Amino acid sequence: MGKKIKKEVEPPPKDVFDPVTIESKKAATVVLMLNSPEEEILARACEAIYKFALKGEENKVTLLELGAVEPLSKLLTHEDKTVRRNATMTFGILASNNDVKKLLRELDVMNSVIAQLAPEEEVVIHEFASLCLANMSAEYTSKVQIFEHGGLEPLIRLLNSPDPDVKKNSIECIYNLVQDFQCRAALQELNAIPPMLDLLKSEYPIIQLLTLKTLGVITNDKEYRAMLRDNQGLDHLIKILETKELNDLHIEALSVIANCLEDKDTMVLIQQTGVLKKLLSFAENSTIPDIQKNAAKAITKAAYDSENRKLFHEQEVERCLVALLGSENDGTKIAASQAISAMSENSGSKDFFNNQGIPQLIQLLKSDNEEVREAAALALANLTTCNPANANAAAEADGIDPLINILSCKRDGAIANAATVLTNMAMQEPLRVNIQNRDIMRALTRPLRSANMVVQSKAALTVAATACDVEARTELRNSGGLEALVELLYSKNDEVRKHASWAVMVCASDELTANELCRLGALDILEEVNLSVSRKNKFSEVAYNKLLNNNLSLKYSQTGYLSSSNIISDGFYDYGRINPGTKLLSLKELYLQEPSDLRAVLLINSKSFDASPPPSMEDKLSDVGYGRNISSSSSLRRASKERTNAGFGSPTEDKSEPPSGRNTVLSKSATKEKGSRKRGKKEEEKLKEEEEFMTISKLAGEGSSDKEWYPPSDPDFCAYVYEVTKSILPITNIKEQIEALARYVAEKMGGKIQKEKLPDFSWELHISELKFQLKSNVVPIGHIKKGIFYHRALLFKALADKIGIGCSLVRGEYGRAWNEVMLMNESLKGVTGGLPHLEGYIVDLMFHPGGLIKLKSREADLYRFL
Repeated sequence: MGKKIKKEVEPPPKDVFDPVTIESKKAATVVLMLNSPEEEILARACEAIYKFALKGEENKVTLLELGAVEPLSKLLTHEDKTVRRNATMTFGILASNNDVKKLLRELDVMNSVIAQLAPEEEVVIHEFASLCLANMSAEYTSKVQIFEHGGLEPLIRLLNSPDPDVKKNSIECIYNLVQDFQCRAALQELNAIPPMLDLLKSEYPIIQLLTLKTLGVITNDKEYRAMLRDNQGLDHLIKILETKELNDLHIEALSVIANCLEDKDTMVLIQQTGVLKKLLSFAENSTIPDIQKNAAKAITKAAYDSENRKLFHEQEVERCLVALLGSENDGTKIAASQAISAMSENSGSKDFFNNQGIPQLIQLLKSDNEEVREAAALALANLTTCNPANANAAAEADGIDPLINILSCKRDGAIANAATVLTNMAMQEPLRVNIQNRDIMRALTRPLRSANMVVQSKAALTVAATACDVEARTELRNSGGLEALVELLYSKNDEVRKHASWAVMVCASDELTANELCRLGALDILEEVNLSVSRKNKFSEVAYNKLLNNNLSLKYSQTGYLSSSNIISDGFYDYGRINPGTKLLSLKELYLQEPSDLRAVLLINSKSFDASPPPSMEDKLSDVGYGRNISSSSSLRRASKERTNAGFGSPTEDKSEPPSGRNTVLSKSATKEKGSRKRGKKEEEKLKEEEEFMTISKLAGEGSSDKEWYPPSDPDFCAYVYEVTKSILPITNIKEQIEALARYVAEKMGGKIQKEKLPDFSWELHISELKFQLKSNVVPIGHIKKGIFYHRALLFKALADKIGIGCSLVRGEYGRAWNEVMLMNESLKGVTGGLPHLEGYIVDLMFHPGGLIKLKSREADLYRFL
C-alpha cells in the first residue's frame, strides 16, 4: 500500500476578518456598539443596556449622558426582530426617567413605539411598548402625541391580551389619557367599556384598581354612564362591593357608582333592583372610614337631582346619613353633613332631620376641626331656610352659642353658613330676642369687615334680621358695626350692596342710629348709588328715603315733598330746591353766612334759648353735613295732651304762659324781669323781643368758635303754637280744624290776597328787610308777616304737625307750594260698602283761606300752577 498523504487545510480568504470575542465592562463601550451594522452585536448591546438600566435610576442617567437614547431610538424600526425587541424593552425601562421622556419627545419616537403594538408583534414587544407609553402618558405633551399618532385604538385592543402585564400597562396608559377630554370623546367611538368590564374580573388587583379609576373618570360624562348601564356594569360593581376580600377596591367602586347615581335612568334601575338599599346598608355598616365617606359623597352627588332625592327619601337615606354623623372620622362627618345639605332640598327629608340630625349637627359645630364645623353649619343653613320648625329645633338643641362662636373662626365658609342659620332663626321673634341677648351685634362686627364678599353679604343680612330693636341697634352702634356696614355700601358686588342697604334701612328706624349713619356718610353713598342705574336696588332706595325721613330738611330740598307721616320738628329749615348730588349746608353754616340776594332760608324752631336742654347728640350733629334736625320727628308723635306743651320745652313752662298766649323767649340777663313781662304791655314786650334777638345773635356769633351753637329762637312761632293748641286743637271736626288753621296761617302771613293783586303784594321787600335786620339769610318763620305760597304752606305744615293734623307739604314751580289733606267723603259710604272713602284736597291759604280744593280738579291745577 502506498503511504497516506495528509490533506492540507485551505487558509481563510485574505479579505475576511477573523471573529473576535470581546468582553466589555464599560457602558460607554457598549453604547458605541449601538452604531454597529452587525445585527448580533446590536441585539447583544441592547440586551446589555436593558439589564444595566434595570438596576436603577442612576444607570438610566448614565446612559442618557453617554448618548445611548438617540441610537436606540433608531433601532425601534430595525428589520431584525430581535434587535427591535431588545430596543423596545430598553425603552420601556428608560422611559420612567423624566429626562429621558423629554428627550424622547424631542426625537419624536412616539410613532415608532406605537407601531410596536401591532397584532403581529411578539407579546414581549407589546409589554414593553405599552410600558413605554404608560410612562410617557403621565405628561400632557406626551398624551397629545399618543392621541395624535393614533395610540388609543391599539391600546384598547391590547386590553384583551392574554398577558396580564400588557393589560396592566395598557389600562394604565388609557387611564392617563382619559384625563384629557379629547381622549374621552374618542374613547366612546372605540367601544372601550366591554373590555374594561372584563378587566374587573382579573385576578390581579392592580388591573382591577386601574380599571375602576378609569371608569371613575369617564363616567363623569353621561354618555359613558349610559354605556355602563347598557353593558350591565353596575352588576360588576355591586359584586365587588359584596366581596369582602376586595375591600381595597370598594372605595374606587363607590366612586364609579356615585357618578352613575347622577343618571336618572340608572338611579331608577338600581332602586328597582334593590341595589340602592344594598348600597345604603353597605355604607352604614362598613367599618372603613373611606368607604363611608365615599358612600356619603355618592349620595351627595346624586341628591342634586330632585327625582333622585325623592328616591333616596323613599329608601330612608336619612337614617344612614344620621348614623354616619356619629363616625369618629372627620372626613366621614364632613361628607355626611354635605349629603344632608343636598337632601334638605326635599321637604320630607327636612322634616325627618328635625328630630334626628339637627342635634347631632349642633354637636359638630363644637368640633376642633373647622372643616367639620363648616360642613355642619352648611347643613343647618339649608335645613333652617324657610323652615321655622327646624330653626326652633336648632335653638332648642343649644345651637345659638356655637353658631355665634363660629362667627369668629378663620374659615369664611363656616362664618357665612353660621350667619345664614342665625338669620333664619331671627325670623321668629322669641329666637331673635334670644340671639340678641348673646351679644350678636358685637360678634357680627368682624364678619362685616371681612374681605370675603359672601361673608360680607351674609353678615349684613344677619344685621338686617336682628337689628329690629332699639337695644340691638344701640349695641351695633356702640360696637362700631355701623362703620363697617356703611363701608359695604361702596361694594361693587350687587348682593353685598343690596344686603348692606337692607341693614341700613332697618337701622334707620332708630333716630340716634339714623343720625350716626348720616354722620358716617351713608346718605351720601346711598344717594350716589341711587343715581346709578346699574348699582341701585330697591333696598338702597328705601334705605335712602328712610334716612331722609330722619333728615327732613334735606328730604324736602331734594324731593320737594313731605308726607303726613313726616313730622316737622324744631331745627327744620327750607333751603329751597337742590339738585341730586348737591350737598346741603348745615343750618349753622347757612346762618353764619352774610345776607345775600339768595332765597331766604326758612327756619322752624319753637324752642326757647334759655330753656334749651343740655346739648344732645342731635344738637351736636346739627353742624355736620345736611343740617340735621335738632329733635326727631318720632319724638313729636305724641298724644294731643303732650302737643299742648310743644312750644315750651317743658310742661312747667306752660303754666306760666302770659294771658296773651305768646310764649316769649328769655335771655339769661332778662330772667329777673319775668314778672314785668306778665303785665302784657305791648311796647315793653316789643322792646324786650328786640333785646332778645340782639343777645341771641351775639351769642350765636360767640358760639361759632368754641361754645355750643344754637339755632336762632322764634318767639312769634312759639306764640303761634300756643294759640293753635289752645284754640284749634279742641275742635273735634277735622275739616273745621283744617279750615280754622288755614285762616289762622293766612292772617299771620298778610291775610287774604286777590289773584289780580298778587303782583302788588310786596313780600320780597319784607323778606329782604328781615335778612338785613337779622344779618343772615336764615329767617325764622314767625318773623315773616307777608308770605306767599311757600311761606304759608310751610307754616301750615309746621303748625298742623304740632296739633296732630295730618297733611303733606308739596313744592311746586315758581315759588309755589301747597298742603294736601285727606278727608272722608260720607256721601260715598254706600258705594264702598260702608267703608270710609277718603278724598284728597288742597288747602287754600292765599285766595280763599280755609277753602278746600279737590285734587285732580281744574281748580287744583290753577292753584298749583297758574
